[in-house]
Amino acid sequence: MTEINWFKQLQEPKYWLLGIAAGSIALHLTLISRTENTDLFGTMLLFWGVVAFLIWERHESLNLESGVFGSCLGATLIAFILLKSSSISGYDFFLRLSPFLFGVSLAMLASGTKGLKQYWQELLILAYTAIPPGAIGVFVDVAKLTAKFSAFLLHYLGFEVVRQGVYLMLPKGTVEVYHGCSGVNAILQLLGLAVVFLLMFPTTLGQKIIVPIAAVIIAFVVNAARVGLMAVLVSLSQPEAFKYWHEGNGSVIFSMISVTIFGIFCWFAILKNEPQKT
Repeated sequence: MTEINWFKQLQEPKYWLLGIAAGSIALHLTLISRTENTDLFGTMLLFWGVVAFLIWERHESLNLESGVFGSCLGATLIAFILLKSSSISGYDFFLRLSPFLFGVSLAMLASGTKGLKQYWQELLILAYTAIPPGAIGVFVDVAKLTAKFSAFLLHYLGFEVVRQGVYLMLPKGTVEVYHGCSGVNAILQLLGLAVVFLLMFPTTLGQKIIVPIAAVIIAFVVNAARVGLMAVLVSLSQPEAFKYWHEGNGSVIFSMISVTIFGIFCWFAILKNEPQKT
C-alpha cells in the first residue's frame, strides 16, 4: 500500500513541477560553473535559493491551475531554453536571461497566464539577473568615477598619485581602470542583494530608498579601495600580488567584504529596529 500511495503522489502535477524546477536550476548552475565566473555563480546560487524559499513559504496558498494554452506555452518555452542551453560552451548573455525565462515557463505550467501575478516577487528577482553589467556604462562612466575616488583615497593616505582620465599614475607604476574593474559587477551584485532584502523583510518607504543607495555606495567605495591597492602593488613592483587581488581569490575577498558591510548596515539600520510592514 505504501508503494501504491508513493506512486500516486508521483503522478500529481506539483511533484512534476518540482522535478522540472530542480532540473532547470541544476542545469543553469552547471552551465555557469563552466564559465569559471565565481561572482555570477555565487549570485545565481543565492538568487535561486531565495526564489525557492519564497515559493516554499507560501506553496500551500498558491493556485496551481493551468489551462491548455498556458501549459503549452510554458512547455514550448522550456523546450526552447533547453535547446539553446545545449549550444552554450562558455559565457553567454543567455545565461543571465534564462533564469527569468525558466521562471516564466514554470509559472505558466503551474498556474497559467492568469496566475503569473502570484509570482511577481520571484520573477522580479530572476529578471534582475538579466541586467548586463555593460548597461550601466551607457548612462554613467563608472570607470572614470572609480579612478577619481581611488586617486582621492591614495592622495589622503599619503601616496603621490596623479590621475589622467582612467589612469592612476604613481612614481613607479601606472594602472588603467577598465570597465571590468570599475565596480559595475560589485554594484549589481550588492544591488541585487538589496532587492532580495526588501522583498524578504518588511520595510518602510524611507528604508526602501535608503537600502539600494547604501548598497551602491558600499560596493563602489570597497571596489575603489581595491583599485587603489592594485595601483600601489604595481608601483611596488609586485606582479604576483597584483594578479591575486585583480583576478585571483583576492577579488572574491573584496566581494565578501562588501557583502559583510552591507549585512551589518541592514542589521543595525533596519532589522534591529524591527520595522513594521507597510
